[in-house]
Amino acid sequence: MSDPSYPLTSKRKRLPDEGVLEVFVANEQGAQPVDTARWQLLAEQVLDAEGIRGDAGLSLLFVDELTISELNERFMGVDEPTDVLAFPLEDDAVGAGRWPDNGPNGPSGHREEMGEPPLLLGDVVVCPQVAATNAPNHAGTYDDEIALLVVHGILHVLGMDHADPEEEAEMQAKERSLLERFHKPA
Repeated sequence: MSDPSYPLTSKRKRLPDEGVLEVFVANEQGAQPVDTARWQLLAEQVLDAEGIRGDAGLSLLFVDELTISELNERFMGVDEPTDVLAFPLEDDAVGAGRWPDNGPNGPSGHREEMGEPPLLLGDVVVCPQVAATNAPNHAGTYDDEIALLVVHGILHVLGMDHADPEEEAEMQAKERSLLERFHKPA
């Protein structure tokens, strides 16, 4: 990225700081242990550090190799398991009308009672089984690898990438900084 200013939500209209930042975490696999509360806290801390506040939400899903392989094939065109996938929602805040489809909201078509919908940041999907395999040659321990993947996925959702060497160096520096601040090895 050429502009190092943060937060990384330049493509999205930010809603006011009121509301609750929610991170939904689901463990949909059984091959490896996953401390959902620990990874939810890490995700919340990273989002807060990156300036995401107010009524916003992120999903963090832990899935098996088959599920991540299917997602990787469908969205990336690669028929094999991977460690993490990120699915940012890059649409601007929802306009007037019924949410999420913007149709009329009853006879008047107004949303006077509802307020604004939360800013949906996106989904981070992690495969603990692949993380466990990669950990010894990458981050070191299984917990360190999961922490790295959670941070890496969130940074992708917030707009960072590693398509060229400059972007990769910037993203890795941001990952290291966030992990030093918020990841306490078990």
